[in-house]
Amino acid sequence: MPDLLLIDATGSIRTEPLASAPVFAKPTAPLRSRVAYAAAHVIPKAWAENVPGAPADIDWDATLAFRRHVWSWGLGVADAMDTAQRNMGLDAAATRELISRSAAEARAANGALVVGVNTDHVDDEVISLDQVIDAYISQLEFTEDAGAGVVLMASRHLARAAESAADYERVYNAVLKRATTPVILHWLGEAFDPLLAGYFGSHDVAAATATVIRIIEANAGTVSGIKMSLLDASSELAVRSRLPETAAMYTGDDFNYVGLIEGTGLEPGSYSNALLGAFAALAPSASAAIQALDGNDPAAYRGILGPTEELSRQIFAAPTFYYKTGIAFLSWLNGHQDSFTMVGGLHSARSLPHLSEIVRLANGCGALERPELAAARWNGMLAQNGIVA
Repeated sequence: MPDLLLIDATGSIRTEPLASAPVFAKPTAPLRSRVAYAAAHVIPKAWAENVPGAPADIDWDATLAFRRHVWSWGLGVADAMDTAQRNMGLDAAATRELISRSAAEARAANGALVVGVNTDHVDDEVISLDQVIDAYISQLEFTEDAGAGVVLMASRHLARAAESAADYERVYNAVLKRATTPVILHWLGEAFDPLLAGYFGSHDVAAATATVIRIIEANAGTVSGIKMSLLDASSELAVRSRLPETAAMYTGDDFNYVGLIEGTGLEPGSYSNALLGAFAALAPSASAAIQALDGNDPAAYRGILGPTEELSRQIFAAPTFYYKTGIAFLSWLNGHQDSFTMVGGLHSARSLPHLSEIVRLANGCGALERPELAAARWNGMLAQNGIVA
């Protein structure tokens, strides 16, 4: 097999042997021990006007094929989330079409699907709390009518309008009362979106946690779980320990997911399920690891998934909100899309040395599904930029 060409921040280049892809088997029955969703990205038409500020022009065939890839490994898809470039290039019309198309595809494939519900179709930056409620409910009803599960995302509009924890409780309680299907809450930290700093009414995580728990307890028949994306394992564990039996924890911690998913026991509440952008890049590894847990083999679980965490930390390195670039990059390397392009031109958000480190770590942890294709694409990308061995 060809060698990989790598480049560091000083411009120095070296080569590394290309590793073979691990041999993982797709599951023959539903995964049992953990619920796992991969937050999927969108794939644009390579020839379209997907430049900053332009409406997203999506390659629907490739985008939906990627979702079928995730489902084929027994994972669910979390769609129209921040991984799909919500608030970073995916406009409201494309978001609605994505939800409708993914819901129809999920029914055809018998795949698990949840999608993001937000207020981001409203153009005005500042709106009242009542308008926030109405905006949430509009997207909620559209999503339920499409037949998709609901993830109630953090709203920039609410972060601007709320003056206290009570305001968050008022809005969430009003929206959740209108839900007719189970809802997963989403606590997105400021590393992913700086405009969400102090969400749930406080910059103090313990105080914000108390607000979240009150919302969940007040809506025990509706809230089925919460996705934590604070990149802080201790905060997730603190919330997980206080959840009522009716609500599950879904880790969104792309830095610490291995231990959080494994947990400390078999009972619900002793581990986290998964709703991770990282799993979009790691579907075969994630599936194989959970299959190992299904077989009561935690050592095999750690052996498969443990080495991927360093790769995920590189993909999600600061500024974390550009992690979508790494997800699309690996999708391209693994042959799930024909070009390394993103809506809004976001494929330019990471440097060649950053991408080179992704390549090195993916090669080392078995995340290159088709190693020879990945090497040819990456080495060719470097050559186009004048970097040759």
